[in-house]
Amino acid sequence: MELTLGQKSEVAAPSRGMLVGSWALSGLVILFLLFDGTIKLMNLPMVREATTQLGYPVDTIPVMAALVLGCTLLYAIPRTSVLGAVLLTGYLGGAVATHLRHSDPLFSHILFPVYVGIMA
Repeated sequence: MELTLGQKSEVAAPSRGMLVGSWALSGLVILFLLFDGTIKLMNLPMVREATTQLGYPVDTIPVMAALVLGCTLLYAIPRTSVLGAVLLTGYLGGAVATHLRHSDPLFSHILFPVYVGIMA
């Protein structure tokens, strides 16, 4: 049956399991990124050391924290979640590029931001 102007299509509602699964995955992404942004804001020695090892100046840490926390906030709000997801994939793509540039291990470092992006 073809739809004409003014007709509505019937779309099945997602199952309860799909809803719970999507909320759980989104929650994991949000918790991880909030943790990441928070430890950057706390200016911990291990964060400073890791940032400089990756070739970024220490004074960029607060900027990165603000970016990840802002994008995560947008992702956590249902009305802006699509925008937040797009911005987060850009942020995570930068992490992939950084780890590629340093020839870090593939599955533990380079692909980890990809895993987070897929969950988002």
